[in-house]
Amino acid sequence: MKKIIPPFLLVLLTLGCAALRQEETDQEFSRSLGLVPRPSLLRAPEPGAGPAVFRSGAKLAIAIESEDPVDRRTAQLLRLELASSTGLELAPGHRGETAATSRIVLRRVADRALAAEAYRLEVARDEIVIEARESAGLFYGTRTLLQLMPTVAEGLEQREIVIPCLAIEDEPRFPWRGMLLDCGRHFMDKDFVKRTIDLLAYHKMNRLHWHLTEDQGWRIEIEKYPRLTEIGAFRHYADGSTYGGFYSREDIKEVVAYAKERFVTVVPEIEMPGHSLAALAAYPEFSCTGGPFEVATQWGVHKDVYCAGKDATFRFLEDVLIEVMELFPSTYIHIGGDECPKDRWQACAYCQDRIRAEGLADEQELQSLFIKRIERFLASHGRRLIGWDEILEGGLPPAATVQSWRGMEGAIAAARSGHDAIVSPTSHAYFDYDIATTDLRRVFHFEPVPGELRADEARHILGGECNMWTERAPQETIDSKVFPRILAMAEVLWSPRVATEDKEARFRDSFRPRLRRHYARLDQLGVAYGPEAKPLNLHLRFDESRPALEVTMEAGEEGLVLRYTTDGSAPSSRSPVYETAIYLEESTILQAQAFRAGKPYGAPERRDFLRHRAQARTPKLETAYSPRYPAGGDLALVDGLLGSDDYRDGAWQGFEGSDFEATIDLGASTPLRRISTRFLQNVSVWIFLPNRVEIEVSADGRDFATLATFHNLTTNRSGTIEAREFAAELDGRNARYVRIRAEGVKVCPPWHTGAGGPCWTFIDEIVID
Repeated sequence: MKKIIPPFLLVLLTLGCAALRQEETDQEFSRSLGLVPRPSLLRAPEPGAGPAVFRSGAKLAIAIESEDPVDRRTAQLLRLELASSTGLELAPGHRGETAATSRIVLRRVADRALAAEAYRLEVARDEIVIEARESAGLFYGTRTLLQLMPTVAEGLEQREIVIPCLAIEDEPRFPWRGMLLDCGRHFMDKDFVKRTIDLLAYHKMNRLHWHLTEDQGWRIEIEKYPRLTEIGAFRHYADGSTYGGFYSREDIKEVVAYAKERFVTVVPEIEMPGHSLAALAAYPEFSCTGGPFEVATQWGVHKDVYCAGKDATFRFLEDVLIEVMELFPSTYIHIGGDECPKDRWQACAYCQDRIRAEGLADEQELQSLFIKRIERFLASHGRRLIGWDEILEGGLPPAATVQSWRGMEGAIAAARSGHDAIVSPTSHAYFDYDIATTDLRRVFHFEPVPGELRADEARHILGGECNMWTERAPQETIDSKVFPRILAMAEVLWSPRVATEDKEARFRDSFRPRLRRHYARLDQLGVAYGPEAKPLNLHLRFDESRPALEVTMEAGEEGLVLRYTTDGSAPSSRSPVYETAIYLEESTILQAQAFRAGKPYGAPERRDFLRHRAQARTPKLETAYSPRYPAGGDLALVDGLLGSDDYRDGAWQGFEGSDFEATIDLGASTPLRRISTRFLQNVSVWIFLPNRVEIEVSADGRDFATLATFHNLTTNRSGTIEAREFAAELDGRNARYVRIRAEGVKVCPPWHTGAGGPCWTFIDEIVID
């Protein structure tokens, strides 16, 4: 019997299929446009409607239907940007103009359904209209319009703009969408800071967190305390060189005004009570010891901090903050509050007196008192305090906002106690981290609202930031570290939330295709962006049965060709293509490189493999290696793999706060020619060469003869990274056992930032020939 579908069901099915087809069309259309971040709602032209494009013709007018001077500045900025990028003659648009004149209309509307930063954008055949309730929304509509403009690479004609017809309704998920730029470690010139603001605004980010003071440099002019920039802005190295710079008051006013026109709020960070050595080098009287001090030349955490027991310290900081508030209209002032060692406070009579006078339990509560006093001062001037999540320790000030960086726990604690929070955890938001640690996909998978929070608690998550710390990132490297990862963060903070289980699908099917189109816009903006992920990953495994080093390679992105050499030469487009595992059985210099479209892509990889007598002879260690730096495990010191200057490359085995001793049994008495080993020095990360190294041999494993002893090996505070070899020649002497002993530094010396704490000994190989 034939079934008949009721008419109303037929209508519903037809409508449902049409809606599904429209959704698929919209998604495909969205991918073709390359908009980042993704709009909340985007509608493509209806299929079959004919060629639906806006054509500007030779004359394009920009009409601003608002008397607000802010909106008129937005229209003027758009006019300048379009004239610069297209060469078109742009004029104000008027209602009385002929229909032949194409127009871009910016319009404020009294629509309470539109949020403060929301906008609507409609592209018709002869007119583009951007509507918003507030000025910010109007501005963000113009940023989307700029992203819709064709690029030179896409065939932009000098006398015409062609844009597909569409409709967009858009608004941000979070009100706080920021980036931290650390200008304390490496100084960034004023024009670079302004360019950074342009790029933030282009991608709808609205906060520049400007890190202006550090141990390594004070970057903001304070009229009442001129030595802060005369002394604190410059660091001096042992080789006689000087590095530094600062922003004058006029520089800062210019940057703040520039940002305001682009709806970016500049939030200054003035570090206290820690990370203050540059200030103390200029004014040592505000320390616990009285100095003298020098502006730090090493990265890390320094023990000399502002004295929390002296009233003069607070008068100084309040004077500084008064001038900061004169320059920055931001409601929020960031005071750091992180990584403040308590060593000096524990030994300071002033600090201990204050602890007793205030009835405090310890130095943690002293820091809390310090932060609360600064918060009261800022509040008395109508400002609000932000601090890193350490300000939770000892008690949180009443109205403080917490920036959570050590994971999400700080944000959770703040929100549950009724405090606002900004999230920028190291796991997803630290763009100084190498791409191998935090790649594009990982950033995109970031969820700013912790799942543990209830809805009433989650509202305290204001948004997030990506952090560009610059210990090892001078200005010329910033683009490649920030981009393209900031585009993933921009989408996380602006676009509608996606369920965790759907994140990867959106990354693969929506974000990445749009990003591929968006690269042409970054090219046109002159952004020297880096890779999305580490282009080439080497996986090394020592096969003791052969013995040989097994090398497998993996591309970090689609469309890459991996090539390699084993003769010491740099890989080229003619080098062998990697297809299957490579086994190195003889001493070899392996070099590998990813290629995209026939050109090198990303950094090359090099691994040095040595074949020698100790291979696969498991050393007996007197002290266990640290599980944090195991390298290749028990065979790491005899797997033939030499380390690079990077202590994290997987070849260096680490021993913390101890001496080193390893004995290798060759199994039988063997004529030996040479014994060598290598230790690493990188004092900026607490890795020191040993004080003494001894190389010994024995026939029976009990009585050892010393072949060579090396003394006083540790280089002082120069900061040079070095892999140093220690070797002994034997001229064919027989031995069965080889022993390497090294006296570690164990404790960081007094001049070091980690003075008194444990330090590391790193070794990569014991080579016996």
